[in-house]
Amino acid sequence: MAQTGLLLAGIELKLRKLLLTHEQLKADNEAMKVELQTLRQQNERLLNEVEQLKAKNSIKVMADTFGSDKEIEEGRKKIQQLMRDIEQCIALINS
Repeated sequence: MAQTGLLLAGIELKLRKLLLTHEQLKADNEAMKVELQTLRQQNERLLNEVEQLKAKNSIKVMADTFGSDKEIEEGRKKIQQLMRDIEQCIALINS
């Protein structure tokens, strides 16, 4: 009978430890869920920022392409030539 009581006490002790471990793991899991949500939001914000910076960089590269007066004039000539080509194409279509 004493052995049975001792076995029951051992099982009860192990069960309490198991329950405490379970509660701790549940708390850790909830904390990790909150951290995951925070990191996802931060990741989304950073991805948006990267896209904005890429767009700004693209604009900057284009602006740098036509940086000097000579390059600006060459760009204007290129645009005028393209406009003439477009007008010729339209005229051909309308004929």
